Amino acid sequence: MVLTGKKILIGISGSIAAYKIILLVRQLTQSGAMVKIVMTKSALDFVSPLVLTTLSNQKVLSDLAEGDAWANHVSLGRWADLMVIAPLSCNTLAKMANGLCDNLLLAVYLSATCPVMVCPAMDEDMWHHAATRNNLKKLLDWGVIGLPVGNGSLASGLIGEGRMAEPEQIFDAICRQVCVNGTGVMQGKKVLITAGPTYEPIDPVRFIGNHSSGKMGIALARAMQEQGAIVYLILGPVTIQDPAGMQVVRVTTALEMFEATKAVFKECDIVIMTAAVADFRPARSLDTKYKKQAGQAPPVIELQENPDILAYCGQQKRMDQTIIGFALETDDAINNAQKKLVKKSANIIVLNSLQDKGAGFGEDTNKVTLLNDRQQIIPLDLMSKTDLAKVIVNAINEYLA
Repeated sequence: MVLTGKKILIGISGSIAAYKIILLVRQLTQSGAMVKIVMTKSALDFVSPLVLTTLSNQKVLSDLAEGDAWANHVSLGRWADLMVIAPLSCNTLAKMANGLCDNLLLAVYLSATCPVMVCPAMDEDMWHHAATRNNLKKLLDWGVIGLPVGNGSLASGLIGEGRMAEPEQIFDAICRQVCVNGTGVMQGKKVLITAGPTYEPIDPVRFIGNHSSGKMGIALARAMQEQGAIVYLILGPVTIQDPAGMQVVRVTTALEMFEATKAVFKECDIVIMTAAVADFRPARSLDTKYKKQAGQAPPVIELQENPDILAYCGQQKRMDQTIIGFALETDDAINNAQKKLVKKSANIIVLNSLQDKGAGFGEDTNKVTLLNDRQQIIPLDLMSKTDLAKVIVNAINEYLA
């Protein structure tokens, strides 16, 4: 079983989403994990300790002391391979971010020597409040692993962001985290990845864009995560769900992607630019829809150049940073990719060609050639994007070595 021998400590705070943890605990124990559970007092109103005790075969704890027995929060925090706080309420998030310790769950969190993963759950307005965003950023900056919230029906009756990740997503993130065991080739490295297209608005309903699906970038993000990296993923407008266990920033335009990149670029060891960023955007975007008028010529859309994000990273990089760019070429591919490698001051270029069957936008497979600043050209066979991502990660590791 995939989690045999792994020790998972679940912290449950007060949220209606607590009922989902029953399914998570069952899945963890069926996969061989040893599970212990700590609950806040308010969480007791949402899920039964008896059910969780039965599923985990461990007494659920909610008090620092019970009768003459002490719940040793220090030993709990040292026992686990991973602590998962799910659901993470707005209240518990604020306390964690400010070092408060008024219940057993917080005492265990502050004593934990293992990695900590959090799964926020709250109403949309609370989720988007500046205080909540600031509190979550504190935790992420301290190395806490944050799973993205979902979009859907909320306890308030509204529909929007704030839903806790589903049990299957949390389970998948736990597996990815604890199965690395500190031995991945990218262990501890901070990796920034951009993925997907950008959409440049012409008016409220039309845009300039491309067919990028984001699949290659997301596959790379997952491969880096599996090898122990701390991943920051800046994701354009794609339909794929946010990967679990990494910090994901959703953007739409090239300008938004540029600002998001600048915000984390300096703290990253490796930067991988897979995104298909639009080179140009309309100089003026209308607030209302363009209307076709009988007898009138089509409108002329004036374009202006977008920031070159890869070139910015190449110009700003430190000696200890590695920059990887992607190039999609239709002709004279190798020559154009070599020029891009030099012009953008990149260390590695991953060359895609639309001439190769099974490669390019929207495919589940890809065929690329790797070029680096040591004059090496490495052609790779057609393979799934998942397998290719692992090959690219290994190639980056060899380059660094």
